[in-house]
Formats: sequence, structure tokens, C-alpha cells
Amino acid sequence: MTGNYINDPLHGVTLKTILSELVERYGWEEMGKNIDIRCFTHDPSIPSSLKFLRRTPWARDKVEEM
Repeated sequence: MTGNYINDPLHGVTLKTILSELVERYGWEEMGKNIDIRCFTHDPSIPSSLKFLRRTPWARDKVEEM
């Protein structure tokens, strides 16, 4: 097998899983400090954050980097 996904530790991990684990580990307040996006700082929820992150590649990249 070849491809860049072999070296990608997030390959096969859903955005929902990533976000849920980050919220559990850091909480919404800390995430909002690290990534200043409204869906983390104003009435945050997993569904609203997923909707935003799926439409906003730069924000999704920041979440994946975190």
C-alpha cells in the first residue's frame, strides 16, 4: 500500500471523534482560547461545531493540528 495516509495519524478518524476527544480533554473554554472561532466561544456544541468545521477548511485544519 502506498499513499500519504500511511503517515497520517488521523487517517480513518472522524472529525466528530477528534472534536469530542478535544472537548473532553480541554473543554470548550480552552479550545476557544486556542482557536478563536465563534462555535467554540458562544453557546458551543458538537453539532454546531461540526457543521462549521465541515464548511471551513482553515478551521478544520486548526482543530486537526490541536
